[in-house]
Amino acid sequence: MNGVREILPDIPRYYTALAEWLSCIVILFHIRKRFTGGKLALSCGCALAVQVCFLEVTGGLEDIRWLLCMFAAIALMVLFLYLCGDVNWKDALYYGAYAFLMAETAASLEWQVYLFGRAKYFEHAAGYEYVVLFLSFVVIFFLYWHLCGRFLEKEEKLGVETKDLLAVVLLTGSVFFVSNLGFVTGNTPFSGLYAREIFNIRTFADIAGLAALFAYHVQWRDQKVRRELESIRTILHNQYVQYEQSRQTLELINYKYHDLKHYIIALEAGGEGQKSGYLERLKEEIQQYEVQNKTGNKVLDTLLTAKGLVCQKEKIELTCVADGALLDFMDAMDICSIFGNALDNAIECEKKIEDPQKRMIHLHLSSRHNFVMIKIENHYEGKLQFEQELPVTTKQDTRLHGYGLKSLRYTVHQYHGEVDINTENQWFSLRILIPLS
Repeated sequence: MNGVREILPDIPRYYTALAEWLSCIVILFHIRKRFTGGKLALSCGCALAVQVCFLEVTGGLEDIRWLLCMFAAIALMVLFLYLCGDVNWKDALYYGAYAFLMAETAASLEWQVYLFGRAKYFEHAAGYEYVVLFLSFVVIFFLYWHLCGRFLEKEEKLGVETKDLLAVVLLTGSVFFVSNLGFVTGNTPFSGLYAREIFNIRTFADIAGLAALFAYHVQWRDQKVRRELESIRTILHNQYVQYEQSRQTLELINYKYHDLKHYIIALEAGGEGQKSGYLERLKEEIQQYEVQNKTGNKVLDTLLTAKGLVCQKEKIELTCVADGALLDFMDAMDICSIFGNALDNAIECEKKIEDPQKRMIHLHLSSRHNFVMIKIENHYEGKLQFEQELPVTTKQDTRLHGYGLKSLRYTVHQYHGEVDINTENQWFSLRILIPLS
């Protein structure tokens, strides 16, 4: 191997460090960051200094020590992404694998272009090496920038699972092993015999591996979107099933109340209820039940009544001012999705408040300027975290939870409407604007 390096010198260590740093920068600017401005610029500058110094200091190591040095360099990249990006450790490792292979490909490709030009045309040209470095990195990282902009999630956290992370790490490790096998030892059936052959293997293996990584990410993202849509459809269906169950239950209650009202009238006509005010109080309660949640839309009436019973059980004050007739153009399942998910979200939030006096939900439905306006407000305590302008679920299993408001927004968008969320003075305000057909 020493003979090979005498004929074709290997990539300078600071070239590799620069490629690793630029790869992290490209990924970092396409994901959510922990901080911005001067603090981010200072952090990036420090990361470059650390990466260059580390690779320069460890430049003379070979064999297993060289391999451990590369692992340490990858760890520095992952640490850089974790500290500056708003990601967890799994996501940082996932992004780090991509950044490392991007860096390996960029450095290898640039060095081969330099060696080819030096041997053919520019053997004694002053400054040729740095011109090639500048132009090659500009072109390569410009392409990386567009690739990451197209495929990486700009706002939403990845949330990769262990098996996905393991697949990416194994793929990256395999590519690195194949691409650098000839530089470690020539005593294997797969090692190249000539310097040019070894360099070609490294470059082509890195390019192929990087393409495989991005292909895997596209497939993983598509599967994630399909799972999310399936979860949203499940929530839509479950809300409608709950509505149907509530409707049947409330119809039975209404029948019983209706029969009971006539029974009271019959008792009063026979004079049996004159001696006590019990029947009169019972009749007033029936009348109060009959007039509650009569918005002009049967689906909304059923939902409000069902959710109102839940609120009574949880000691939550639910107030409602709604013109349900405005929803006549909407499908029953869509009404269930919007109001069911919004109220379920509010109820879950209120249940966490220890003081029952602070458990309040307000619902307002009206029209303004040819738009249906829906506003649902509830009190909350603590601090809410947001992702893609929606609050992040506080439940541990994020695969099964956190899709309620996404389902709501999905349904609103079907009617060309918009959803806005505002949190101020410990009040969570969900506002929906839907154009009237």
